[in-house]
Amino acid sequence: MQKHPIGKTGLAVTAIGFGAAPLGGMPDTYGHSVDEATARATVRAIFDSPVNLIDTSRNYGAGRSEERIGAVIRERGGLPAGFVLSTKLDRDMDSGRFDAARARQSLEESLTVLGLDHIPMLHLHDPEHALDMSEITRPGGALDELFRMKEQGLATAVGLAMGRLDVMLPLLNDWPFDVILSHNRFTLLNRSAADLFNVAHARGITVLNAAPYAGGVLAKGSDKVTKITYQDASAAALAPVRHVETICAEHGVAPGAAALQFSMKDPRVASTIVGVSKPERVIQTLNWAAAPISPQVWDAVGQLDFETEDPEAHRVYRPG
Repeated sequence: MQKHPIGKTGLAVTAIGFGAAPLGGMPDTYGHSVDEATARATVRAIFDSPVNLIDTSRNYGAGRSEERIGAVIRERGGLPAGFVLSTKLDRDMDSGRFDAARARQSLEESLTVLGLDHIPMLHLHDPEHALDMSEITRPGGALDELFRMKEQGLATAVGLAMGRLDVMLPLLNDWPFDVILSHNRFTLLNRSAADLFNVAHARGITVLNAAPYAGGVLAKGSDKVTKITYQDASAAALAPVRHVETICAEHGVAPGAAALQFSMKDPRVASTIVGVSKPERVIQTLNWAAAPISPQVWDAVGQLDFETEDPEAHRVYRPG
């Protein structure tokens, strides 16, 4: 699988990455849980695939995502050669504290649980949910600490992974990140991250686009999923999904394949990160990435309306 460099860090990632948030068991977000055996089997399938990027976080499933990945890393005798593990510095989930000391503690927790002495890709995560943004941005704050970790050789690439674009873009302008990760904001249904991607691409900052299925509905279908970006959706809100499904049905294409390849073919996107909850989804993703899609499909999809507002602006965020 083709790989794209992460800035000047020496890392390169495949055009697809796998997101491990569901593997932590997060029913409040995904509507279902994942047991430990299934999670470990999924991590094994990822490590055995041609994909070389897995993305997790200290707070996914209250630490269970990292724990389950770490178990398989130990089982394999270490991270597979050439594999890029991405994880994130997180605020204290009880107090909301996100100062430099908390950032350092988050890294140490990740290293311990994952069984590693170094993180290939390390992001500062979800600053918009911290109690005090100044703890993150002030001199000596969490962002300074993130870059200090890189200087100390504890991370190869450092980035910013978050949702709110109005908070993300100013940080992008003020800090020399190697990489950014945005989710749910560049899909067949929503292009609100387009300006962000333009700025990052122009500055040589690698773009990772996560959640191309808008929370799963474009993969599983509007007859099974009635949520968009993890929020209940009305029949009117689901109409754009059904338009995509109609076009794809007429041409014998899985909507999930179109949603995935829409992101993959954008020249600004180095890797598209797809959340998976069982081994079969790894195989399905690879098949969708390789599925032939005619120009007629792209022409029809290109004529559909899409949203440009933040799709999670009114979401009640629950990290579980």
